[in-house]
Amino acid sequence: MDTTTSPLPTLTPPTSRACRFCGERLEHVMVDLGMSPLCETYLAADELDAMEPFFPLRVHVCERCLLAQLPAYVPPEAIFTEYAYFSSYSDSWVEHARRYADQMRTGLGLDQFSLVVELASNDGYLLQHFLPHGIPVLGIEPARNVAEAAEARGVPTLTEFFGVELATRLRDEGHQADLVVANNVLAQVPDLNDFVAGIKILLAPKGVATIEVPHLLRLVEGNQLDTIYHEHFSYFSLMTAQRIAAAHGMTVFDVEELATHGGSLRLHLRHDDAAGELSGRVGAVLEQERAAGMTGMTFYTDFGRRAEETKHKLLEFLIDARRQGLTVAGYGAPGKGNTLLNFCGIRTDLLAFTVDRNPYKQGRFLPGTHIPIHHPDRLAEERPDVIVILPWNLRDEIAEQLRSTSEWGARLVVPIPHVDLLP
Repeated sequence: MDTTTSPLPTLTPPTSRACRFCGERLEHVMVDLGMSPLCETYLAADELDAMEPFFPLRVHVCERCLLAQLPAYVPPEAIFTEYAYFSSYSDSWVEHARRYADQMRTGLGLDQFSLVVELASNDGYLLQHFLPHGIPVLGIEPARNVAEAAEARGVPTLTEFFGVELATRLRDEGHQADLVVANNVLAQVPDLNDFVAGIKILLAPKGVATIEVPHLLRLVEGNQLDTIYHEHFSYFSLMTAQRIAAAHGMTVFDVEELATHGGSLRLHLRHDDAAGELSGRVGAVLEQERAAGMTGMTFYTDFGRRAEETKHKLLEFLIDARRQGLTVAGYGAPGKGNTLLNFCGIRTDLLAFTVDRNPYKQGRFLPGTHIPIHHPDRLAEERPDVIVILPWNLRDEIAEQLRSTSEWGARLVVPIPHVDLLP
């Protein structure tokens, strides 16, 4: 099934506004980004005249557990069964995964008798780094198209959604993991408790789970409104992550602060009854969150005003560029870019086209805005005056890729946290 050409997903408006973790009624809105399409649903040319589904993009925050969250308007099967994101098209992300694999392999003493399981393993970008060392791996990836790419790399992959049912089946078959990896997937799980309970079941008695999530503190500090989209159901602080782990019999015993995705946390979890000290880094990050005011509602509810200001500044820049007669193109077709472009109402009058290295996206159109996606060679053909880097979290990597655009005097721009012209 290809969701870019399949019938529209069934819209299932939530009947309650209950927190997906603790069940508290959600009374507070953190930010309202209006109506937006699913950000990873890229359109074929023959779909441009068809009706396109838009859903509310409104983040609530729970007063009890402080989990920021979107209602699940669309079932995960409609989003993740066929997916347009392939991790391996980012060189820096593959290198991030390689360094992580080396760190965990040596730190945990993983060998041929160990098992590493990655949840939402995508195209094998991470697990491939364990294979040369003879360490058994298993990927779990519901998107069939990217799972096939992982299998082609030699990474055995189950094409299923993860939760208690699958974890129990694996455990009963004798498969428990010495290392469970969950990179940038926890935010994409509507049934949060089922997923975390599944990790508890799958994890070997002395095993370690690591979970990477964008840090809500950095999202707010950096005006990263474009990291909010329907595929991300939840947004985490360390405080909230601790509560969720504790509710399922696990301890966050260490945390790393990462630069990825505009600022992320790598949480290290173990069973509550596993021996070991608590890292001082846990207390340090918690103190950062307290000092920033994350225990009070004002921290969250002020974000909406800042998002509006970010929108106005970007529109002012693009309108001024077009009035000067400058041509403007984009680089990248990430999900975050679709949130930003739809929130700002940017169409081809302000951004003529964008380019992407992923062949899966080339020849298609961005959802909502219908901006065409081309091969990166199109930049040299068209020679735009301004290139907006939509995956701003990869700004350094992409700026290096675009060095040749200086030949015709193109200016590179990132839109987040504010409009910034690169030197």
